Amino acid sequence: MMTPEEDKIYGCSVVHWDFLSNRNDCINRRKPQISNKMRSAGLDRYNNDDDDDDDDDDDFFSGGPCPSCRLAVNKETGRLKWCMGGNDTWRFRVKLMLLIPAVLLPITIIFIALSRSQVIGKAPHHRTYLVHTTRRQDEKIEEILPPTSRGETERAGEEEEEDRSLIPGMKTSYVPAETLLPSRRLYRRKRDLDGGESVDGQVEEVDDPSSDKNLDNFLDDYYYSETGAEDQVKENLEIHSNDYREYDDDDDDDDDDDECARKNEEVHSKLFNGKYDDIEERSQDESDEGELGGRRLISDTSLPISDDDDDDEQQQRLENEADTDFHTFWKGEGNARAIREAQAKIMTEYMDRSADPCEDFYQFACGNWAKHNPIPKDKAAYDTFEMIRESLDSVLKELLEDPIPRDSGPNTNDATVKAKYLFRSCMNYEILEQRMERPLIQLLDELGGWPVLRPDWDPEKFDWLLLVAQLRLYNNDILISEWVAPDIKNSDQYVIQERIQLQFDQTSLGLPTRDYFLQPSNTIYLKAYKNYLIKIATLLGASLQNATLDADELIEFETKLAKITSSPDERRNVSELYQRMSIGELRTLVPQINWHRYLTIVLARPTNLSEPVVVYALQYVQDLVNLLSKTRPRTIANYLLWRFVRHRVNNLDDRFQEAKQKFYYILFGREQAPSRWKNCVAQVNSNMGMAVGSMFVKKYFDEKSKNDTLSMTREIQKSFRELLNQTTWIDDETKELATEKVNAMLLRIGYPDFILQPELLNERYKDVVIRPDKYFENTLNILQHLTRVEQDRLGSPVNKTLWNTAPAVVNAYYSRSKNRIMFPAGILQPPFYHRYFPRSLNFGGIGVVIGHEITHGFDDKGRLFDKDGNLHRWWKDGAIYGFHERAQCLIDQYSRYTVSEVGMQIDGINTQGENIADNGGIKQAFRAYQRWLRANGDVDEALPGLNATGKQLFFLNFAQVWCGSMRPEATRNKLKTAVHSPGKFRVIGTLSNSEDFAEVFHCPLGAPMNPVDKCSVW
Repeated sequence: MMTPEEDKIYGCSVVHWDFLSNRNDCINRRKPQISNKMRSAGLDRYNNDDDDDDDDDDDFFSGGPCPSCRLAVNKETGRLKWCMGGNDTWRFRVKLMLLIPAVLLPITIIFIALSRSQVIGKAPHHRTYLVHTTRRQDEKIEEILPPTSRGETERAGEEEEEDRSLIPGMKTSYVPAETLLPSRRLYRRKRDLDGGESVDGQVEEVDDPSSDKNLDNFLDDYYYSETGAEDQVKENLEIHSNDYREYDDDDDDDDDDDECARKNEEVHSKLFNGKYDDIEERSQDESDEGELGGRRLISDTSLPISDDDDDDEQQQRLENEADTDFHTFWKGEGNARAIREAQAKIMTEYMDRSADPCEDFYQFACGNWAKHNPIPKDKAAYDTFEMIRESLDSVLKELLEDPIPRDSGPNTNDATVKAKYLFRSCMNYEILEQRMERPLIQLLDELGGWPVLRPDWDPEKFDWLLLVAQLRLYNNDILISEWVAPDIKNSDQYVIQERIQLQFDQTSLGLPTRDYFLQPSNTIYLKAYKNYLIKIATLLGASLQNATLDADELIEFETKLAKITSSPDERRNVSELYQRMSIGELRTLVPQINWHRYLTIVLARPTNLSEPVVVYALQYVQDLVNLLSKTRPRTIANYLLWRFVRHRVNNLDDRFQEAKQKFYYILFGREQAPSRWKNCVAQVNSNMGMAVGSMFVKKYFDEKSKNDTLSMTREIQKSFRELLNQTTWIDDETKELATEKVNAMLLRIGYPDFILQPELLNERYKDVVIRPDKYFENTLNILQHLTRVEQDRLGSPVNKTLWNTAPAVVNAYYSRSKNRIMFPAGILQPPFYHRYFPRSLNFGGIGVVIGHEITHGFDDKGRLFDKDGNLHRWWKDGAIYGFHERAQCLIDQYSRYTVSEVGMQIDGINTQGENIADNGGIKQAFRAYQRWLRANGDVDEALPGLNATGKQLFFLNFAQVWCGSMRPEATRNKLKTAVHSPGKFRVIGTLSNSEDFAEVFHCPLGAPMNPVDKCSVW
């Protein structure tokens, strides 16, 4: 890279640009004449005109033989261009003029002015170019510096940091990573740390566990998610728009400039392998977030910026606009070397090189993560998963804001258009503000009225079973949870399943778990819950006195309800919970409930007493009817409608969101509510995920990642079979059946094919009615549609190929009753996967996730299900004993871990399934990677600037997937409720059991990361 002095001598002006296809074109257009003075200054090393090697990396990045013709970044557009300096001979003339006698000074000034005007005005290289216009003159633009030469890079790296090797003491040079990349690195996005993005999950997914089930995620069996369905949420990130305009000077050399522009487009395509037109054609104004509390009507085709917004709001919007170039990474595009350099820099930044990897590998891998990624105010936690979720959601926001065709009105059958209208109705704050709480009040009146709002409420007219059934039609499970799903002992047939809490205890109560109601230490949360209830009731029109009195009785009732529920530990053995019977038998066991009437309302058809049902919590149902018989009808009605209202206020104006935020601050430590657009993206993707996924896959999904992941999955399955055959505690018969199970696992990667077929996609949502100005009613329509679709499956054959997860999500799943693993398109991105990553990173990223999900088929719950997804005893007694013995080792190990920030220990029992999967997954993935290395011994697995072997990078990437931070309140909640250990202990616990890790990092036996006694199940 040239120094400023060299740049000055050669006259390459940063404000003059020419679009040249390669360096030789640049050289031919302008060859600088090197003077004796330049040679004496040691600058003649650039005058090497016969060097035509365009493929030489050092020459390419530094600009090669012509210093005035170099690859650099346009400071205004952020795009890579070949720079050719202007003929700035006026600089030399100025120096000469200064020597002219004072009597000629006026002439000199005139001459300089004319000369400067001529040079700048007629220079042939700046007629046609793109200007990145911004909405504020004082906007701070994050720039990319031009690449440096190799030698200067190494020297600069040594000055900044003496030791940049992976292992302390192994010195290496460091190469800057931002050379050919857009201003957004792979998955690290610039955020306004004082602003907000959306948190709907992580630990906040417990919003109300009576929960609306969404249209695309039928929870029809037991699922495991990589990050935990109960402790993670949809996250959204801001969109950064590029408003480009083209300018053309009046000059007689238009043909040359058109050719320059064409060649520059070609070189851009070559470098980024991306859609140049996607960037240049985005001339319309992009959206603004429509922050909660904003006052603007969102149009159908654009989201304009209000002229009277204050500076803070405008700055927030500017921070929430995305650079389109970032999207090249969604399709695996970009320059391979630059992507590796960027990933190397990211990984290096997160590391704490002062830490000993054999003492605490999490600190070594993630010690500086929090410094670079503070927890945003609108999040309770922030980790790698959340980081890439917000990148994904920013892309989804952009897709949902795309213009709607003029011929596609609200009555269209186009599913993607319906999704866009749903998003716009959610963002239409003006109408939400005008309607206020009226839509909900009207609905409550139709349901008989919420007693806390109605002084004239008549208990004699109240029928609790009727109300429970009516609420179920809106897809809410309150008191009794009913859903249609495969019988887990005969998973080829759908049956009615009456369940309480399903697989997660907290889903049946208004707080995360029963302990929040029962343990005295949780009084602060119970008080916040009560205040939230009172605030919502008063916003809907209740008097403070009535709301307070009713809230006291309601919480007293819910506390009694918590006492009769089962704890998660009591629900771990699914086979003990399972009870299959007929409706008639259920009526005999619980005669206080008219099951025939309830099911007739919910199913919208008569039922037969001989129809089978599966009950998972018979004792709870019996205790429930006894509790109801001792409770006032007013209290029961208040409770049922409170659980319903708590959902529906999410579809109202921001007064209700502010009340929710105050509650969430106490419960999770979240300091700020998310922007409205983030909630709207989450809502649309949750309920119309296949339509959203169709838009995402068509525009951004890298099909190569689908094939790569499938190939890796096969290799990791092979690793599991090898490990299974090597076990000595399992008998041969059980081994054979286990081998059949892993071979029979269904693989679903990326997306279902039907979403790319408009006819089939539209059929899925044909009965969903969306009105642009009725967000509240739109949500009700979706919920009612979901209920009808779900109940209509009763008695039909099970389609185990059916996708029930939206493609555009960042997670992975295993279904026990289907023996199926799913990897949606959203997770196939950095740091889990990139086509240009070394295989070490891909195996250490998505590879470990694959192994994790495979192992779920053989954890403490998964092992109970056979290859067809049926629950029965297929293990021999000796194998069962051996499994429990080894699982207990992990339970004891993780139970000893204490989270010092809150002084709480991990629940080793509740987390054992995930811990088993983590430990098995990394072992399988590493084995598969070793086989790949043996088959591809000459492949370069290094990353620039990281003096590490491929095997070391495998473990480093695995660890950095779990880098993150969490607020104390959220940490306490996670330790009480989540089935996943905190990220730090997922790293430490797993790697301290890995002999492969200890060998790769040369950890002495007895070191914290290489203990003498290790735990292993698979």
